[in-house]
Amino acid sequence: MNEWLDKLKPHKTVPITPWTANHRWDFGYQRFFILTFGLLIFGLGDSLLIISGLGNAPWSVLAQGISINTGLSIGASTLVISAIVLALWIPLKERPGFGTISNILIIAFAIDLGIHLFPHPQQFAVELIYVLTGIAMVGIGSALYITCGLGPGPRDGWMTSIHHRTGVPVGRVRLMIELCVLILGVILGGTAGLGTALFALFIGYSVALSFGVVSRITSR
Repeated sequence: MNEWLDKLKPHKTVPITPWTANHRWDFGYQRFFILTFGLLIFGLGDSLLIISGLGNAPWSVLAQGISINTGLSIGASTLVISAIVLALWIPLKERPGFGTISNILIIAFAIDLGIHLFPHPQQFAVELIYVLTGIAMVGIGSALYITCGLGPGPRDGWMTSIHHRTGVPVGRVRLMIELCVLILGVILGGTAGLGTALFALFIGYSVALSFGVVSRITSR
């Protein structure tokens, strides 16, 4: 029992894996597969939160709000948001990588795929299962694509760039960005609620736990 609990301990840093790239454009077939799989899992997990109806992750609240007001799909709205955020890298002199571009395209595709693929729940218990499963999938997907080392997603790169340029603690930068995005999304009609709160509460642990599992599997 203790051995299993040890395997589920969260990891405090991003682990180095056999597929971690030497630079952001270090292409390899294994790395490409893991990156793509991770981003697909991330996007499908995000779609579970959306169709649960209990509340989305903050950026998906904004994407849903834009979708409601423009007629674009939520995936297409996510792609537009990602492209705009990526443009905000320019004055910060941040450079994207292969993973950054893949993040924009694959997650947007996977969100729309999941919304059409998964049945929409009718009972609260199932909606809650969707939320918790979605959080777990976003954590797993994050761990896989981040350990590829092919560049951060647009939002993460923007956050870290602001941190490096201003000296404001990264946690505070992330909090302010997420709050602004969430408020704007709600104003536009996006869904925030219990699912949003659970995502905010558990996503950090989900990613750290997934890092731990990846680290222990690859260190054998």
